[in-house]
Amino acid sequence: MATMLLLTFLISSLIMVTVGLAIDSMEILRLGIDGQLSVDPSDVETASLDFGLLTRGQPLAVLHPVSAQDISQVVKAVYGSNQGMTVSARGHGHSINGQAQTTNGVVIQMSGRKGGNKPPRPRVWSEERYVDVWGGELWIDVLKSTLEYGLAPKSWTDCLYLSVGGTLSNAGISGQAFNHGPQISNVYELDVVTGKGEVLTCSEDENTELFHAVLGGLGQFGIITRARISLEPAPKMVRWIRVLYSNFSAFTSDQEHLISLHAEPSNQKFDYVEGFVIVDEGLINNWRSSLLSPQNPVKISTLFPSGGVLYCLEIAKNYHESTAQTIDQEVEFLLKKLNFISTSGFTTDLLYVDFLDRVHKAELKLRSKGLWEVPHPWLNLFIPSSKIAEFDKGLFKGILGNKTSGPILIYPMNKNKWDHRSSVVTPDEGVFYLVALLRSALDNEEETQSLEYLNNQNRQILRYCDEAGIKVKRYLPHYTTQQEWMDHFGNKWDRFYEMKMEFDPRHILASGQRIFTPTFPSSSNMPS
Repeated sequence: MATMLLLTFLISSLIMVTVGLAIDSMEILRLGIDGQLSVDPSDVETASLDFGLLTRGQPLAVLHPVSAQDISQVVKAVYGSNQGMTVSARGHGHSINGQAQTTNGVVIQMSGRKGGNKPPRPRVWSEERYVDVWGGELWIDVLKSTLEYGLAPKSWTDCLYLSVGGTLSNAGISGQAFNHGPQISNVYELDVVTGKGEVLTCSEDENTELFHAVLGGLGQFGIITRARISLEPAPKMVRWIRVLYSNFSAFTSDQEHLISLHAEPSNQKFDYVEGFVIVDEGLINNWRSSLLSPQNPVKISTLFPSGGVLYCLEIAKNYHESTAQTIDQEVEFLLKKLNFISTSGFTTDLLYVDFLDRVHKAELKLRSKGLWEVPHPWLNLFIPSSKIAEFDKGLFKGILGNKTSGPILIYPMNKNKWDHRSSVVTPDEGVFYLVALLRSALDNEEETQSLEYLNNQNRQILRYCDEAGIKVKRYLPHYTTQQEWMDHFGNKWDRFYEMKMEFDPRHILASGQRIFTPTFPSSSNMPS
């Protein structure tokens, strides 16, 4: 009965909004859900956009759930509908290409708490060293909850203001991935609402195939409502170090050396390994590279080679008050084996939480300047290690020129830290690199910063890789045809398709990914 009421409400919403009629919020309360189902224009507008600002959706309604059952009710209603509706889960809205949008259905707003009822707060199991968290919980709040017990998750993303369900639906990577693997390698258990509206618990021991499919599954098989995340003792402090290279081979050789130490004792390896590319001195003042100035007033221009490209190795070592006396010795031992420009070392010590949350502080600065809510035509690529030098020659010293419009991250990861059973696809080599062009399009009459220019350059980069035989895999992928998706997944496609047919046979979930086209039954075949 509640399902039919909900379905009637959703259909009526479209009609009423179209003709400009208001909907009594009390009607929502009669639909049998504890959260809020909203057609408020401000909610709909927010759910129509994302961080990329490249596409726009138009949902009929936005659900602010407080439980898996709320989500299940909505999904069941849509699953049984013949009105062509879909369901998309939205976290903090950090998608780039409309992956969490819908133009004819319901957006499940997983993050944020609206109204009197709230989703469950993180629950820390200190002895077992894991935490149960709501799928819409932001990682910054997971961190705050676990730090109360002296614990923290092992693997992170650079930005903590992302939802747990969102990053686990992709992979979740940062400088700890070489050691602990991506975030999806540090999950014990999930609760998932499938495309049929079923609420299923899955893990290595229960509904195993669903468990691995959902991790990195781009939201195609279910909506993550709870995740059980592995924890470790949280350090107190971080020694944050950046060093520069003018030689790309030395840079990547040192990066790969450092990630090869993943099996060594903690005092014989760094805890975080990343890097970025500097193709002009102006980039030194962007949100990724503030450590290079102003407290370290080295004239970067004096270090630039004739080719105009520098590479920055970004490394960090965690420590506690009890190990503070040995941190200098441990860092010196590790740095001694690296081949960076000797005069280019930049070091600072800061609290662990401040290190993890460093990007958000830079975000606030960009917001204050009106430079955050602009189009973001980001391109994230996984590059085989054997082809990274060729990629450097073609991209950093070729296509990009001396203008970037944003940070360019580059760092390697160990493939053996990724579970091959997940839905994520990576290059077929033991070591592969993330190259992330995190660029912003600005309307300032500068051609190289325009959206059209950057989109064309992204296409040029992909075309170069194809012509050069560099078998890249896109992270946070975006394609417009199913054939492109089939090529992306390669030998994982058949299994991916089978799991879709089992857990979301009508293709109503995450249609913004454009992997599958929603299918709808005739009224005579609708499930009862």
